[in-house]
Amino acid sequence: MIAPARIRIFVDFWNFSLSLRREDDAFMLDWKPVAGVMVAEASQLLGAPVIYEAMHVYGSYDPAKPADGKFRNWFTTWLDKLPGVHTVMLERQKKRNHITCPQCHGEVKDCPHCHADLRGTEEKGIDTRMATDLVSLAWSNAYDVAIIVSSDRDFVPVADFLQSKGIKVIHAAFPPAGSQLSQRCWGNFNVINLMDKFRR
Repeated sequence: MIAPARIRIFVDFWNFSLSLRREDDAFMLDWKPVAGVMVAEASQLLGAPVIYEAMHVYGSYDPAKPADGKFRNWFTTWLDKLPGVHTVMLERQKKRNHITCPQCHGEVKDCPHCHADLRGTEEKGIDTRMATDLVSLAWSNAYDVAIIVSSDRDFVPVADFLQSKGIKVIHAAFPPAGSQLSQRCWGNFNVINLMDKFRR
């Protein structure tokens, strides 16, 4: 008798959330059924029973924004406590470059009114951490099937590597975004078609 395939889900939080909001700007996500819905889709694709091992969710926050403090608290104390969910939260970093004028290409460093730094923040290290966990957990034989929830084509080499080692990679996709990743994965399913199953 063949043992059920062990599944781990790897979620880029902001890519996932913003992709859903692009489809419906009033969409409110209920995280409780997310893993179950995705595991059921993967099981259908595989045509075999599966075991849910864990869902890893990767996010970032801006420590300078009070609202992000509340988000970080929710992420690390509520989301992280759902069954099988593991979260990674990283600080967003100041952008290296300042705003440039589209005419003269000169840099504008400070607000002419309040003199605040005009550089925004950017996510740094999320993709790297997610890719590292995909590979390290595969190396330690912690799963047979990975579901990648992101439209980022940076995961194409990771998907190629894992599949060369016999691990199936399924893309939880938001078409037409991420088509390169979908093409390189063993299989894919359309998350947009599942939105009502985890609508709050």
